[in-house]
Amino acid sequence: MFRRAIHSVFISSRQITTSATSNMPIKVGDKLPSVTLFEGSPNDKVNIAELFASGKGVIFAVPGAFTPGCSKTHLPGYVQDYSKLKEKGVKTVACVSVNDPFVMAAWGEAQGAAGKIRMLADTQGEFTKAVDMELDLSAVLGTKRSQRYSLVVNDGVVTAVNQEPDGKGLTCSLSSELLKNL
Repeated sequence: MFRRAIHSVFISSRQITTSATSNMPIKVGDKLPSVTLFEGSPNDKVNIAELFASGKGVIFAVPGAFTPGCSKTHLPGYVQDYSKLKEKGVKTVACVSVNDPFVMAAWGEAQGAAGKIRMLADTQGEFTKAVDMELDLSAVLGTKRSQRYSLVVNDGVVTAVNQEPDGKGLTCSLSSELLKNL
């Protein structure tokens, strides 16, 4: 997921070598980055790489809790299809959003996700940045948020990526589409 570019520059007779790390969107074959998220409160830390280290799992990310597309379509689809996901061998389903843990918990409760979907707050967008899925929605949501996407993870390794072409649409990242990847 991370690529290192090395540049050599010749100044007079001296060679200077520099390197820079640039993010690339997460792709099939990448390991999940080890990033701490929060579930329920700031005291309840969850390392996402550890959460998905064994077994089959699903991660879907949304631009914002309680937003129309996320609340009317995206999260409800995963709640509704939870038993289908389990039948396909999925051990853990998690929703990630750049929000605070209290908002994520309240949104999950309002949507009937409790006991099904792990509602994980990426409070500072660290996971979102690590998988290179940031989306600048500061004009409408006040800050950079996550693009809308879904991942299938098996033993910590990504086996499917469904990234919305515009980062916010509701097509390939929906549970009905993700089920086709299992």
